[in-house]
Amino acid sequence: MADTIQLDIVSAEGAIFSGPARVVFAPASEGEVGIYPRHAPLLTLLKPGEVRVQPAEGEDQHFYVGGGALEVQPHRVTVLADTALRAKDIDEAAALAAKQRAEETLRTQVDKLEQAEALAELAQAMARLKVLQRLRKLHG
Repeated sequence: MADTIQLDIVSAEGAIFSGPARVVFAPASEGEVGIYPRHAPLLTLLKPGEVRVQPAEGEDQHFYVGGGALEVQPHRVTVLADTALRAKDIDEAAALAAKQRAEETLRTQVDKLEQAEALAELAQAMARLKVLQRLRKLHG
């Protein structure tokens, strides 16, 4: 279809989505980007957050990515994620536990490497929880 763009979302675990989309929204390192068919080529890093997809047919789909890279060509978008999950598959208890662990680590005296790791874990946990919260609002 001329009014769609091919989208592939993949992670180390494998492909999580592949199909035509009318628009894709992704959490680029400098802010959210919206990608439509015939978008100019783009290569950017992704931060932890939500990828929203308006497929060619059916309801919008929501995914969590834990960072990675986004490549855009005029007729194809590829999300190469460090980790990727369908939003409905996010484990809220695990995300809350990860958030709590990271906050506890940051409250203690830690070296710079431990602090950086804790901040990264906190950012990913907060992004997962934000995706869940948004999904609940949409389907609430």
